[in-house]
Amino acid sequence: MNKSELIQTLAEETNISPDDAIMVVNTFVESMKKALLAGDRIEIRGFGSFKIKEYGGYSGRNPKTGEKISVVPKRLPFFRAGKELKEFINR
Repeated sequence: MNKSELIQTLAEETNISPDDAIMVVNTFVESMKKALLAGDRIEIRGFGSFKIKEYGGYSGRNPKTGEKISVVPKRLPFFRAGKELKEFINR
């Protein structure tokens, strides 16, 4: 399911206009992005949690050329599925 399909499903199942569904989904996504950027952890009970993991820089090698390269530190979003979602998927 992509964002457009989510918006369409939300509009159909809640009997709201597609414009309102767009606003709801966009507000939800933007709120999550802002919370993660602020360093907050997001937990949606029954679904899972999101957080930012920080990875330090390190020296590596380009596998094609063998040249030594420096990999810069980075922050990446991380999702962990909740117990209920795992159980639902593995029925």
